[in-house]
Amino acid sequence: MQLQVVQKSPEAFKSDLTVFFVRQAEERFTPPSADPVVAATVARAFGAGDFAGKEGETLLFYPEPAGAALRLLVVGVGKESLTRETVRKAAGTAAGVALKTRAARLLLVVPELSELAADEVAECLAEGVVLGGYRFDKYKTAKEDEPVAHIKAVSFWGTARAATLRRGMDRGRVAAMNAWAARDMANEPGNHWTPNHFADYGRALAERRGLTCKVLDKAAMKRLGMGGILGVNQGSAQPPKMVVVEYRTGKKVPTLLLVGKGLTFDAGGISLKPSAGMEEMKYDMCGGAAVLAAMAAVAEERPKKLDVVAIVPATENLPGPAALKPGDIITHYGGKTVEVVNTDAEGRLILADALAYGIEKYQPSAVVDLATLTGAVIVGLGHHRTGLLANDDALAARLSEAGERSGEPVWRLPLDKEYAKQLESQVADLKNIGNRAAGTITGGAFLQEFVGDTPWAHLDIAGTAWNFTEKSYVPKGSSGVGVRLLLELIRAWQ
Repeated sequence: MQLQVVQKSPEAFKSDLTVFFVRQAEERFTPPSADPVVAATVARAFGAGDFAGKEGETLLFYPEPAGAALRLLVVGVGKESLTRETVRKAAGTAAGVALKTRAARLLLVVPELSELAADEVAECLAEGVVLGGYRFDKYKTAKEDEPVAHIKAVSFWGTARAATLRRGMDRGRVAAMNAWAARDMANEPGNHWTPNHFADYGRALAERRGLTCKVLDKAAMKRLGMGGILGVNQGSAQPPKMVVVEYRTGKKVPTLLLVGKGLTFDAGGISLKPSAGMEEMKYDMCGGAAVLAAMAAVAEERPKKLDVVAIVPATENLPGPAALKPGDIITHYGGKTVEVVNTDAEGRLILADALAYGIEKYQPSAVVDLATLTGAVIVGLGHHRTGLLANDDALAARLSEAGERSGEPVWRLPLDKEYAKQLESQVADLKNIGNRAAGTITGGAFLQEFVGDTPWAHLDIAGTAWNFTEKSYVPKGSSGVGVRLLLELIRAWQ
């Protein structure tokens, strides 16, 4: 999807769909455009009680006489104080109408809002329209009489300086297009996205964007003593990979370590999952997809005051003849032993190796891991917020702020020492699961055992990586959650 800022006025710009955004009116409607056709049509709709500019409300019409735009759309943003999220959703609504009408070329008229600067409005419009225009139809056979709708180009026009609008548009484009990439990775079926695909993606990303990538294979993991990822991999015919991608400024600056769970398919191992819904376990690698997509955004924006390293431990978790058995004991990187009580609590096992290895090797100033770790987080928070656990208040606050700005909100859960008692084992240093109580928290408590004193935060995205809160710019399937949140965190670090 191509994005640009244009100088030509909306009345003269040729488009398949020109979009105006308006506040809700109660007694008298302010025309969204000086164009008399637009003003008159909206006034008639308002007078008839068909359109008042309520949030998400739309008015689509075909100008008569015909003008430069084939279709005109007015989208309501409501009457409440407008937020970044309101603007995103309005643009997502416009994208939805464009897809339904097969409008390929759009013009968005950037509204003047007292609550947000012009560049922020353009940024959120870009995010909303790009994310709302997402389609994953790679494996659908095209029909000659029913072509698939795609938005090919979006132009922006506004009264603010073109450079201001372009700056905001570019920020939104970077965030949204890389969230697209994460969605694409996650929507691939398990037979088309394996640990080796993660490795190939990391190498290609590094070559294309000027990053550094190295991939640890099974032999290297054995030498390093990574018993967590090796143990989980035992039931799979696909060898494991640990993908490490680095962005370096070349200066003495802090390092942020990102770790993403890369379970390309999770059947649960010997502790086999129920068959109903198991096809969704292709999404168990959404954390890994998010951190690699975030690295692509970092490579494009090139932050000057922060180095960023991403690690994706990637494997399948299947009940093959050599698979881990409940009660087996494994030894992680660094020597800590774990009794595997439940082989379906595997994400923490591969993350533990990646966290311990990454912290020892890169000595980061902070660590953030993302994982579809527990079903318990859905019980607690539904599909509306990502679970956040952290050993550092400042890092937790940064992530909370980034979540609000990005529209990917988090909710912090406690991580008191009492929860770790559930993980005490009689035969090893700890076990990989406690009882049913506080499952999300004990998952975080397990990971905390491998981070030492390094400021660390864990994001449990099991409830938001797919089936996220229904929004105009979030489709069914993978949401791409985490990419924009991490990018906001990194931008603010500057």
